[in-house]
Amino acid sequence: MTPWIKICCINSIKEAELAIQYGASAIGLVGHMPSGPGVIADDLINEIASKIPPPIGTFLLTSETSADSIIAHHQKTYTNTIQMVDRPVDGSYDQIRNAMPAIKLVQVIHVIDKNSVDEAIEVAGKVDALLLDSGNPKAAVKELGGTGRIHDWKLSRKIRDSVNIPVFLAGGLNSGNVKQALEAVRPFGVDVCSGVRTNGKLDELKLKAFVELVTKG
Repeated sequence: MTPWIKICCINSIKEAELAIQYGASAIGLVGHMPSGPGVIADDLINEIASKIPPPIGTFLLTSETSADSIIAHHQKTYTNTIQMVDRPVDGSYDQIRNAMPAIKLVQVIHVIDKNSVDEAIEVAGKVDALLLDSGNPKAAVKELGGTGRIHDWKLSRKIRDSVNIPVFLAGGLNSGNVKQALEAVRPFGVDVCSGVRTNGKLDELKLKAFVELVTKG
């Protein structure tokens, strides 16, 4: 199966349309974050998401950690998927499910060490997919994505082999390493932000090259 491609840090309808034109299965729309690129206002996320036809995934990246705040964030944006870049407090998954049963839930796992594997296995039964990234939630200023760094793909492969839900691979991917990453991890999909951008703008040539490597090998 051809891996899904999620283009993150989308900041306009034009960028969303370009990503979809080149074969994106999903787009990432970044809400308020303590650090990292791509943050846009909630009303713009709502505007972009409203223009995207199904079955394209529209992922709200939220750094909120309580069920009430995650639900409230989603109600400002109305994407079809919520990507939680930090770990929600206990009980949040069930509360979110009950409030929004039609919305897909994706939990980011920041792959740091073997504890990340245990965390992924624990969470896998509560969400629809995992996204493996290279942040550090324990840093003085939390890094919750968009670092441009790769992580240990052997740990990512162990997570992928240990869970029964789709796994997206993120973290420093670009046209120079995505083929190697796919071979090493065999993820359901890949997620890219800075690897297809130049000076913060979605770069059509980089996007085309990245997508071709994913879809054609």
